[in-house]
Amino acid sequence: MKKIVIINGHPNKESFNFALAEAYQKGAEQSNAAISTITIAELNFNPNLAFGYQKRMEMEPDLQAAWQKIKEADHLVWVHPVWWGGLPAITKGFIDRVFLPGLVFRYRENSVWWDKLLKGKTAHIITTLDQPGWYYRLVYGRPSVNQLKKTVLEFCGVKPVRVSYVGIIKTSEKAQREKWLQQVFEMGRKQL
Repeated sequence: MKKIVIINGHPNKESFNFALAEAYQKGAEQSNAAISTITIAELNFNPNLAFGYQKRMEMEPDLQAAWQKIKEADHLVWVHPVWWGGLPAITKGFIDRVFLPGLVFRYRENSVWWDKLLKGKTAHIITTLDQPGWYYRLVYGRPSVNQLKKTVLEFCGVKPVRVSYVGIIKTSEKAQREKWLQQVFEMGRKQL
């Protein structure tokens, strides 16, 4: 049985991102996958890596529980909006606090190389936009995707990492949103 963790990075429970995360979960439940969720906005933690990497901050209990879910999962599903080309601050803070050296990667002594400690996991990024996905890729170079996919997940050994763009959100009608929810439900059902 595939173990999937859905990580919701939107801070507003009334956002369309919450509906997308729920649609994915419902689809995955139909495929008999083992599902767990992390709703970053509900976690009690300091998102600021106060000392950088010079001094270790102890993980709060909510972050310890989230890390346990990530560690046990086979597949990570990230649902988040793109704001100013990047991730919401709370999502970035979550990554800063949980994706730590020694947990998700380990530098090799006297080397520029590192060990990828999340090998064997796969991921899917489902991100909402207020512009077409092709425009975000071609004009802006998809900075949030590059950050999460390449410099976080793949850096730690997660591969492959699928990306699905949902948008244009701000001008979408109810019928279009229902279509997107059905598409994400199917992604969950197929465990993509």
